[in-house]
Amino acid sequence: MMLYDTTADVIRKALRGLDLAPSEAAARAGLPEKDVMAAARGPVSREVLEQLAPALGLSPLALAGLPDFVPPACELPQITRLELPFDDETVNAWLVQDGAGGNVLFDAGDGPQDVAQALDAQGTGQLDIFITHEHHDHVGGLPALRARIRSLAGPAEGERLKGGERLERGALSIRAIPLPGHCLGALGYVIEGLAVPVCVTGDALFAGSMGGCAPGEPYREALAANRKEVLSLPPETILLPGHGPASTAGSELLANPFLAKDVIQR
Repeated sequence: MMLYDTTADVIRKALRGLDLAPSEAAARAGLPEKDVMAAARGPVSREVLEQLAPALGLSPLALAGLPDFVPPACELPQITRLELPFDDETVNAWLVQDGAGGNVLFDAGDGPQDVAQALDAQGTGQLDIFITHEHHDHVGGLPALRARIRSLAGPAEGERLKGGERLERGALSIRAIPLPGHCLGALGYVIEGLAVPVCVTGDALFAGSMGGCAPGEPYREALAANRKEVLSLPPETILLPGHGPASTAGSELLANPFLAKDVIQR
């Protein structure tokens, strides 16, 4: 199962977040600038990754191990991943059975009909919908769902939510958590009522990576929010990201270069 981000993606996101030129990163790491440039473009040796990581505030072990990281199987019968087209990539919407005969959808994809067609294939009718953030690839399919929306909530759609607010949907308790950084006002959702806790992270956190952030405060906010709101959850908590495969909180504490336990927080 392919991760959404490669080591080169992680390095570019860290350079941008730190507002750090490759030459500055090279000086910090004691590496030739050409090695940093190569690492930001594609695969390089494990030794280069391990030496570069501390200069970027990343975990050396997690960054070097990222090409081999396979997130654990995170299958619950009540959860279906809808992997939808997004340019030459894909974006996730997550369909969760609410335990009372209904369904809850988290995010709505990019294309105007993609999520509606995916739901039709599942035989899904009326829905409660939660949106993580307002980027088009997460709300583009909403207009086609208007006739089947039972309720709509998010940072700017329908019922306006803030971090800490909790809603009940069927047998599920859904708590909004603030996940700023990648997008202003972005939310995640902690779901209780299934066999294990679940957290929908949107683009705040991916398996082995995180969403890109503007330099400075947004980047720092994203790191802090992921640590406080997501990785403080029980290690068995299943994480449902906006792109790429699911993971768990415990796996990300070991394998996410931005957030692993051995990262020296700056």
